[in-house]
Amino acid sequence: MTVRRRVLVDGRVQGVFFRDSTKREAEERGVSGSVTNRSDGAVEAVFEGAGDAVDAMIEFCRSGPSRASVEDVEVTKEEVEGSGGGFRVI
Repeated sequence: MTVRRRVLVDGRVQGVFFRDSTKREAEERGVSGSVTNRSDGAVEAVFEGAGDAVDAMIEFCRSGPSRASVEDVEVTKEEVEGSGGGFRVI
């Protein structure tokens, strides 16, 4: 079953290759969506794909790459859009 989740990650998550690492992880799992740095220092990602693959992406966000220090992860369910257009770093 395809699901879509918006994930907001707070902590030391910018300048530590969080977006690039997220893109690589998403592509390995066949998850589409995007990831971007926010002006408030957080990283925001949207994941769409198989439920287990999206769950794995959320778990990845809970720790991030080795140089990240994740303090909080907020997950919001969204309606599936059927984008399927790969994964983008914005």
